[in-house]
Amino acid sequence: MSVGSIGKWLWVALLLVACTPQQEPEEQVRAKRYDLQVPANFPLPEYSAYNPLSEEGVELGRMLFYDKRLSGNNQLSCASCHHQELAFTDGHSSSKRGATGEQLLRHSPGLANMAWMEGLFWDGGSKNLESQAFGPITAPDEMNQNLQELVSELQAVPAYVDKFREVFNDDIKSAYIGRALAQFQRTLVSANSRYDKYMRQEPGGQLSDLELQGLHVVEQKCGSCHTAPLFTDNHYHNNGLDSDFSRDDFERIYQGRFRITHNPADVGKFKTPTLRNILLTAPYMHDGRFKTIEEVLEHYTKGVQQSPTLDAAFKNTATRETGLTLTPSEKKAILAFLETLTDDEFIQDKKFASPFVD
Repeated sequence: MSVGSIGKWLWVALLLVACTPQQEPEEQVRAKRYDLQVPANFPLPEYSAYNPLSEEGVELGRMLFYDKRLSGNNQLSCASCHHQELAFTDGHSSSKRGATGEQLLRHSPGLANMAWMEGLFWDGGSKNLESQAFGPITAPDEMNQNLQELVSELQAVPAYVDKFREVFNDDIKSAYIGRALAQFQRTLVSANSRYDKYMRQEPGGQLSDLELQGLHVVEQKCGSCHTAPLFTDNHYHNNGLDSDFSRDDFERIYQGRFRITHNPADVGKFKTPTLRNILLTAPYMHDGRFKTIEEVLEHYTKGVQQSPTLDAAFKNTATRETGLTLTPSEKKAILAFLETLTDDEFIQDKKFASPFVD
């Protein structure tokens, strides 16, 4: 069965699941199915049964993503911290300020290939894109918006009233805002880097000897966490950034996954970010402490700090030392390979850009 046939079958199945017996047939088919193109070198994503992709839903989500009404002061949109040209990051560390002027405490993660991501935010505080959207929208130190006020603001815009009814056959509700944003973000597929073309044996997919060496080093020494083709394992790891996690201010935000699970084994663990477009997404780590990839590699070879939850990948039981063993030539090769993961088509694709700009 072809990918296209699978996609059509999934759409029909999910549509049937999503529809209730009370719905009229014309309500079930008003929105046009969005054909999400799954790259040949990617696994099939998990589709949302209650929020299937539609062309109108994706377009509505795109409008909302770039609309500053989503912030309490009408000065910030989702795109304010997720710039397309930076693979939907913002180039700042934790010093970026939100709607109230308060300091943000984490680096904005990229938004590529969200249809394949499990667990959102650096600590996995949200399980799906539909609920994730409300975190930054309502957070006092981020967008600081009241959902009832947001609904009222959108209801005052006839274009939004029509669009929500077209997509959801209903008036504007906060839950639909989250669903529309989720639909748009699921279409943010980055899979046309030079590496991808190499893997699919497509034109433009040539890798140099140095880049191929880097690919092999990444597979051998980084692949347990940065697993191809997504270059993340969607899990949480303590990669030795700190040794003391006793600081419990700011809602235990420095304690990583433990903040969500309250499991002592999760102290200091943060989600593995993707390596895709990595040269565009500096600074690095959850708090943006490293400005360059060179600094990141230096950390992994000389800066890994010991703690009870340090990931086994960074422990050498024979020597009791921590970190990875990387030679200067291996570091050079890694840097060369990481350049092949930049997807220029993704950061220039107009269907991901603001609909409010000509």
